Amino acid sequence: MTTTAVATPVATPARPAVPRGVLPVLLTATFMTALDFFIVNVALPAVQLDLRAGPAALQWVVAGYGLALAAGLITGGRLGDLYGRRRIFGLGLALFTVASVLCGLAPTAGLLIGARVLQGLGAAMLMPQTLAILRTAVPLWAQPKAFAQYGLTLGLGAVFGQLIGGLLIKADLFGLDWRLCFLINLPIGIAALVKLRTLPESRATGGRLDLVGVGLVTAALVALVLPLIQGPDQGWPLWTWLSLGGSAVLLAAFGVHQNRQSHPLVNLRLFRQPAFGKGLLAVQLFWMGQASFFLILALYLQFGQGLSALESGTVFMAIGAGYLFTSLNAHRFAARLGRQVVAIGALIMVAGLVSMVFAAGHGIGWLLPGLAIDGIGMGLALAPLTTTVLANVEPEHTGSASGVLSTVNQTGNAVGVALIGIVFYQATGYTGGFQAGLIALCVLEAALAGLVQLLPRR
Repeated sequence: MTTTAVATPVATPARPAVPRGVLPVLLTATFMTALDFFIVNVALPAVQLDLRAGPAALQWVVAGYGLALAAGLITGGRLGDLYGRRRIFGLGLALFTVASVLCGLAPTAGLLIGARVLQGLGAAMLMPQTLAILRTAVPLWAQPKAFAQYGLTLGLGAVFGQLIGGLLIKADLFGLDWRLCFLINLPIGIAALVKLRTLPESRATGGRLDLVGVGLVTAALVALVLPLIQGPDQGWPLWTWLSLGGSAVLLAAFGVHQNRQSHPLVNLRLFRQPAFGKGLLAVQLFWMGQASFFLILALYLQFGQGLSALESGTVFMAIGAGYLFTSLNAHRFAARLGRQVVAIGALIMVAGLVSMVFAAGHGIGWLLPGLAIDGIGMGLALAPLTTTVLANVEPEHTGSASGVLSTVNQTGNAVGVALIGIVFYQATGYTGGFQAGLIALCVLEAALAGLVQLLPRR
């Protein structure tokens, strides 16, 4: 008698599901902080009239937020590792929301500046947790898409910030004028806080907060970012160069101190990973080109072409059209092309920038194709870059690594605005300045495409 063996099908393990509610909460907070960085530019003229603020006060309305944000990100990331990423995210979100209300109610420019500093500190607490929670709570198979949605949210906040600000001021609901640009964060922040429990909690095991390291890195970043913010307007006086030199000394002292710590604020072994160390350089180049491009485009449209803030914001929508498509699909392109998707994105940005060089001075309509092409390239590059940098970071270091990454984003913005701003104002007229800035940005994006070749292939 013979027996027939019947093959028993082997069950394929089901993919772990993405926890419900994680992405809506994280992306809501991300959009709010990104929007706030850009929306304030539209509100400044009205703030000047209402609060009788001078040029220095207006500058600090912007600089106070950026400085507090850049200086606090690394510490914020480490706090999440030690005390719980959901907990620190919630505290940062609550602080940001309360500070937004204080901004909207500020009776004087001084109080507005103080509230903006609190906003920056709140953002510094929540932003690294966003990346860390995406990295630890979202299953590996779903992370490329999650980071693509994160990149999309960042871009939409940047691209549409000026338009949304213009619409809010024009609407002038309840006679709030510019204050609505800040008060709009109250319902958004409350909605995210109500759903905070949907975020899973995670933290590193053991360790303590390196207070000396906190002091060194905070002082170093303030010394780096402050002259980059103030230097262009003040003509780069001696103190700005002394501050930049001092920041290098403080960063070196911070590195030496971290090597001696059993529980460092930033584990320097992270920089030995090619994806992290070289990836941060690529991220720096990418962000050097973003805030500076938005700046010179706004200056050209509003001062060179005479557009209002609302009209200028409408032109920005051309960038969003291309960005929306490629951001949503960047993870699919990255799965096929690996690191080259970032290089292709950078070269597409070069094509868009070159198109705008020739279109400048010939009417707004001629700019639109170049803006759309630039948006396509931006969307291709952003999310894969972020995913690459954090891909091999150990879970216990995710918060501090995210803090370092977010810090590089902010310092890249500051360095780019300072450098491209110099190029812009050295040229003759707004059209000439815009063209010169675009050419400099082409060099940055081409350098990014070359640097990407040093990253891991996948």
